[in-house]
Amino acid sequence: MHVFFLLLYLTSNTMCHIVRYTHQLFAEANMKIKAIELINLDVPFTPHSHKHLGYWLPHWRIHQICHITLENGIEGWGETIPNYTWAKVPGDIEDRIVGRPAAELMWDDSLGAGVQMALFDAIAKAQDVPIYRLLGTKVRDWCPISWWNMDMPPEGWAEECRQAAQAGYTSSKLKARPWFDLHAAIQAVQKVVPPGFHLDLDYNGTLANSANALPHLRELEAYPEVAMIETPIPQNDVAGNKQIRNLIARPIAMHYNNPPIETTMKEDVTDGFVICAGASRLLKQASVCEQWNKPFWLQLVGSGITTAWAAHLGAVLPQAKWPAITCMNIWEHQLIKPAIEVRGGFYRVTETPGLGVEIDPAALEQYAADYTWVDPPRHLYAYRRKSGEVTYYACTKQDMHHVYPSDSQPISEPDSSLDVIEDDDTEAFEKLYSESKKSAVRKKTREA
Repeated sequence: MHVFFLLLYLTSNTMCHIVRYTHQLFAEANMKIKAIELINLDVPFTPHSHKHLGYWLPHWRIHQICHITLENGIEGWGETIPNYTWAKVPGDIEDRIVGRPAAELMWDDSLGAGVQMALFDAIAKAQDVPIYRLLGTKVRDWCPISWWNMDMPPEGWAEECRQAAQAGYTSSKLKARPWFDLHAAIQAVQKVVPPGFHLDLDYNGTLANSANALPHLRELEAYPEVAMIETPIPQNDVAGNKQIRNLIARPIAMHYNNPPIETTMKEDVTDGFVICAGASRLLKQASVCEQWNKPFWLQLVGSGITTAWAAHLGAVLPQAKWPAITCMNIWEHQLIKPAIEVRGGFYRVTETPGLGVEIDPAALEQYAADYTWVDPPRHLYAYRRKSGEVTYYACTKQDMHHVYPSDSQPISEPDSSLDVIEDDDTEAFEKLYSESKKSAVRKKTREA
């Protein structure tokens, strides 16, 4: 048997033993699910995050809180960010779980992120143990965690990193984009962070190819703050990614299983991984990383609830050495009390039973919502170059990830920027928006 498939077999076999063990462990308790409640919230971003995320990811404001009650009265809590999650809670969830033993369901990733968290929370509380005791052997008491935010002009990144350092973080994962002058952005950050503060730059493939990526990334090696590069070009470009990894002096991170994990390991195209999955699949992926000595970060997005869940996973996974990304910092409230404290880039793994955090009932009342989506205000993007050339795009920021490279625009040109032009209900905006929807509109500054 090929050694790689042998490892996958052993990993799956180990997982089966864990699942079987937990079923046996809690069989006598027969902790059946009495009720499930799903609560939608609209949690505003922090003021500075809102200036930028409000145009790109306003739907991330929506949190779905899962509240499960067992027949013995024990309650479990979980959270799903339904518009960015490894698994949504299915519409028939009540029919699927009510009346069934919680231990039979806890490893079923298809039940959705929030339901799975709530099941683990309830079962761990019933056993009077923290969740990590159900997941494996503890390897760390404090887990690394990173600040997160999107692409911004230099002053925006500087403000985010200033806030991060003030809040106890020592690293920030930021969306690096070729339409900004990244040299200016990094230099702005240098002025406001203490020594040892690191930046992990996520390009989401927007450098397009190794010909674009290599000169640019080599230039960034001049900055000690730049610690890691994520997905510089599309991950399915195996040859290009391999070339980049071999020729730059920074570790490369890629999302797990793209390309297929056997190809990734055989070609050795990455230094480590981004892992985002339910408990069952995540433990399998983490086991493969352990066998191949590949570090990873947990990318489990949510408030303090999800961040607590990530700590229990990080506590038992040896290769969870890179700072977790939960994006907890982008919202104005963690939804728990007391709030999680970050110290020197780490947060403590709780020993309190269950998730180990208390849901803030006042927050559930304050942010209650009867909707599951938020649209951004209508807007344009204006890509401005030092030469005075301006290109207008009427598309989403997500679409810009492929529209900009397809348009053969420059890579991080000096003094370049991407500005938002919001709909001001004028005839001029309507005309420019209509033209830009058909095709990018190019003008000189004096014409703009």
